[in-house]
Amino acid sequence: MDMRRDPAPAPAAQEAPPSRAQAIAQVAAYLNDSGVEATQAQDDARALLRAAAGLSRLELAMSPQAPISDEEADRLSRLAARRAAREPVSRILGERGFWTLDLVVSPHVLDPRADTETLVETTLALVDKSDAPLAILDLGAGSGAITCALLSELPMAHAVAVDLSPFACAATAENLARCGLSDRATVVRGRWGESLAGPFDVIVSNPPYVRAGDIPALDPEVRLYDPALALDGGRDGLACYREIVSDLSRLLKPDGLVAFEVGCDQAVSVASLLGAKGFAIARVGRDAGGHERVVAARPA
Repeated sequence: MDMRRDPAPAPAAQEAPPSRAQAIAQVAAYLNDSGVEATQAQDDARALLRAAAGLSRLELAMSPQAPISDEEADRLSRLAARRAAREPVSRILGERGFWTLDLVVSPHVLDPRADTETLVETTLALVDKSDAPLAILDLGAGSGAITCALLSELPMAHAVAVDLSPFACAATAENLARCGLSDRATVVRGRWGESLAGPFDVIVSNPPYVRAGDIPALDPEVRLYDPALALDGGRDGLACYREIVSDLSRLLKPDGLVAFEVGCDQAVSVASLLGAKGFAIARVGRDAGGHERVVAARPA
């Protein structure tokens, strides 16, 4: 896609450069034709234009009819081509808004989803005292999005963020520093909680939960750009939950809280795994689409 004007038009035929609003419309149509859902294409086109032109949301909103320069058009064309190849905008720009935070997204970690904010929201709703000195454990921290969001809302809490991937550990550490939270968190490389003693007041996890056989059918944005380690939940998608749940009684305080993000059809199965280990379901949280997305429980 080439947003630039003809570099050498006849004087009488010279065209005005497109406005910001026109450029957004053109890019959105291009992305939609490439398979990006229409509403998402509009949002992505705005984000790409802001990046290409160095604009804030407010600057774009205040001057949508301002023309874009040839240099901005060239940058926008390159960014749009990458998105049309189904590379997520967060991967293109290297950052993602999550909760109230702007986080760095590296190529080696799961791209934080809006659905995961349901895990943060549900956990906060079930915490008895937001100003208590809670000990939080985030298993499979990835980018550190959940850890950062919870610490930003719980000013006296401290967290341990665990991930098997060294790249994820580095990403978590970077985002903690970016959010000014490094002094209240420890990043540990390991498999779930096996190297930890506990006990913790709150344990949260968004583990891999995609059925291995379903991965080839995922959207290109996920299948091509999210690491397989962060997706593959085994044959039935529940392998990681089984492993984590089997160790919860050692890691969680008797009056503690555990909250899992789950696939949209897995809430009942994960609740059953917890129930079999002596946990009572405290809440099932639904995401913006109405899907059962979070299972929270306490020791019975």
